[in-house]
Amino acid sequence: MRSPRESYDAATRELTAPFAVVDLAAFRANAADLAERAGGTPIRVASKSVRCRALLREALGLPGFAGVMAFTLPEALWLAADPDGAVSDDVLVAYPTTDTAAIAELAADPRAAGSVTLMADSVAHLDLITRAAPDPVRPIKVCIDVDTSWQPLGPRMRIGAHRSPLRTPAHAAALARAVLRRPQLRLDGLMAYEAQIAGVGDAPPGRPLYGRTLRWVQNRSRRELAARRAAIVEAVRGVAEVRFVNGGGTGSLHTTSREPAVTEVAAGSGLYQPHLFDHYTGTERRPAALFALPVVRRPAPGVATALGGGYPASGAAGADRLPLPYLPEGLAYSPTEGPGEVQTPLVGPAADGLAVGDRVWMRHAKAGELCERFAELHLIDGLGTDEARVVRTVPTYRGEGRTFL
Repeated sequence: MRSPRESYDAATRELTAPFAVVDLAAFRANAADLAERAGGTPIRVASKSVRCRALLREALGLPGFAGVMAFTLPEALWLAADPDGAVSDDVLVAYPTTDTAAIAELAADPRAAGSVTLMADSVAHLDLITRAAPDPVRPIKVCIDVDTSWQPLGPRMRIGAHRSPLRTPAHAAALARAVLRRPQLRLDGLMAYEAQIAGVGDAPPGRPLYGRTLRWVQNRSRRELAARRAAIVEAVRGVAEVRFVNGGGTGSLHTTSREPAVTEVAAGSGLYQPHLFDHYTGTERRPAALFALPVVRRPAPGVATALGGGYPASGAAGADRLPLPYLPEGLAYSPTEGPGEVQTPLVGPAADGLAVGDRVWMRHAKAGELCERFAELHLIDGLGTDEARVVRTVPTYRGEGRTFL
């Protein structure tokens, strides 16, 4: 049986690097793992972590997945109005929008207005929507976003993302009443995404004490949020019924899905399994998305220089945001150059086994951001066998001329 590197190389021998691939078997296995962890609670696919319509459709065709969580309203309109068949007729925009032209477009299209739900966490958002769409063809659906940060000592000690200002049942109920006072709007759902749990690996390598502390913090945050989320849902449903209550992410499906107040969870990164998501306890996912760089120089013993590769991920700057040299094993970045805009020197024992024209296989730190660097994804099936091959090549958002952020 071929090694993983041999299998990747054989399947893509006709391609010219740099290029990106997705292992379909790993993608589907990762989806099955996510669905199992969700325990029957539907998973809304986070499009920012996929950024490829063909693979969004692939995920939505698998058991356990329903609906899309988009990251901008123009993207949501595009996914809901695809002339080749909408990716989904249930698209939640995960972040508030101030794109008044897109809101007006939504308000004028009855199909889009029936498929897309906007996010709001303040009266300012509601006022902006109604100013942009004073007379929509049908009421615009709105989801209320709730703060999930853990604040054990009050606002001065915040553990979690800076998202919504709505924190209490009273806050959420007040905004729900504000939605009802506007005939242009309809209350559709609630969202409460616990970034400090879902997006932070609880088993950091080589840091066992920090890992134990992190798991303690996450457990305390989880308990506090479960009680508060249930109270918020009850308060809002005392004002008006909502179609869904969304929570969770790739790293917290197994706990968030158990909360009776939650009707759906969200995930996306776990489908590609970028390296920032390697360090969670109890996961069995494998890398599905990789990119290949060509070796173009051998400047010295123990050094192989690849073309391109400087694709850092968003977030707080640090070494963990850099792509990870994956295959062959035993490569690391040059400490004086790192991954560069046009070249990436790689050092280590494996470098001397590389020749000009060979490939180095890399993993991105995050999931969908890889697709902002490549116009196509080459989908591979049969890896690990003599039948490994590219079965299809599909465009990313970038490849379709779409760069929403």
